[in-house]
Amino acid sequence: MNDKGGEDPTADFLAEVRPEETPWRTERPPGEEAPERAERPEKWGRAKAAGRAAAAAAPYVQAAALATWIVSGTADDSGDSGFGDMGSSGDA
Repeated sequence: MNDKGGEDPTADFLAEVRPEETPWRTERPPGEEAPERAERPEKWGRAKAAGRAAAAAAPYVQAAALATWIVSGTADDSGDSGFGDMGSSGDA
C-alpha cells in the first residue's frame, strides 16, 4: 500500500460523494409509529392500465403473429404461381 501520512485519497473521495442516508432507510426507534405511505401519483395510473392491457393482449398478439406466419408460409408453398423459374434464361 501507499503510506503517505496515513491518508487514503480513495476513502476521502468516497466520503465526499457518498449521499446522505435517506430517512426511509434509517432505523425507527422502538414504539414509534410508521409513517403513512405516500399516495401514488395519478399520472402513473394510465401507464399502469396501458401496461396491464398490453400484458393481457400479448398472448393474442403472439397467436395472431404465429397464424400470419403459418398462412404466409403455406401461401408460398401452394401451387405454381405462374412465374416459373425466374433465375433461368430458358435456354436449357
